[in-house]
Amino acid sequence: MSALRSLPPSPSDEARRQAALDAYAVVGSVPEQPYDDIVRLAVTLCDVPAAAISLIDHDRQWFKAQIGLDVRETARSEAICDRAIRQPDRMLVVEDLLQHPELPRPSMRVDGDPLRFYAGVPLLSPDGEPLGVVCVLDNKPRTLTAAQREGLEVLARQTQHLLELRRYAMEQRRLLTEREAFAQRLEDARADLQRRHDLLEHRATHDALTGLLNRSALAQLRDNAEAMRLLQQSPYTLILLDVDHFKDVNDRHGHLLGDRALRAVADAVAASIREGDIAVRYGGEEFLILLPDTRLAQAAQVAERIRQRISVAPLPFALTVSMGLAAGEPTRDWSEQVFDRADQALYRAKAAGRNRVVVDDTPVHFG
Repeated sequence: MSALRSLPPSPSDEARRQAALDAYAVVGSVPEQPYDDIVRLAVTLCDVPAAAISLIDHDRQWFKAQIGLDVRETARSEAICDRAIRQPDRMLVVEDLLQHPELPRPSMRVDGDPLRFYAGVPLLSPDGEPLGVVCVLDNKPRTLTAAQREGLEVLARQTQHLLELRRYAMEQRRLLTEREAFAQRLEDARADLQRRHDLLEHRATHDALTGLLNRSALAQLRDNAEAMRLLQQSPYTLILLDVDHFKDVNDRHGHLLGDRALRAVADAVAASIREGDIAVRYGGEEFLILLPDTRLAQAAQVAERIRQRISVAPLPFALTVSMGLAAGEPTRDWSEQVFDRADQALYRAKAAGRNRVVVDDTPVHFG
């Protein structure tokens, strides 16, 4: 077959061709057995010392696989493969390079000697863009038989299949990555909605200043049949706590320090009760503490711990509290009677001079 004398592709054609090659992300990739097998078969089939899968990339030719050549890439300007892709619909055969002075003289060597024989079949994308060549080479002139030509074309087609499988696998990985990213975004959105829901629910059921439950949460508890059933399985104690002279605290020290005092009370309560106990900011300076499975004597000890912690709270003024306790028995409803008894005990604690714990009808003074 005669050698080519045509000019290089126009820039627009070359840009399209290069984009087609780039889509495979194959240039610069690591060696792979299937491509290596192609060149081994080419060497055996055509009885030559060298073969390669050459890809034309910008200003170089790069070998995806090779046998018998001393380089991995060369300048495009000296690549006969670059001439082969300009006539992509046919095989380029140069039986003796010395007979074609119009062709470049590659600097690479075949088994240490200059290149003399070349035959290459262009590799095409599905859109017909030439990507490179499957070629066989020798350091002496030769002629291919018809069977060898046909076999080389078959190997080129198999190489195209390998490249398409590579691109398909890349596309599947990209789609999988996009699906995973989309699923992660959905999960992140769901988690964000859940966080927002939890935050709104928390705000709806917790006091913003102290972080304790609010009266709304207490009402929900009383309306929750399952929660009440669990509560009524054993004796429990209700504690009502009131900050002593809290109006004077606000009047003398201001509302900022008043808020700080309420937080100190809430911290003392939270530090003194167990997980599963219930603490509620019931009013402005009033707190309700529900201790499930707790009798009065044990609850009185909890109340005293709260009172002592508040008395040593890091505040610029002395702060005291009064508490009233009342017991609730199992199998009975958590009725207003328990609350009323605790409220009466709290009243007696205040009447007795404040800064103390009173258990139901029996005053117990710790101060």
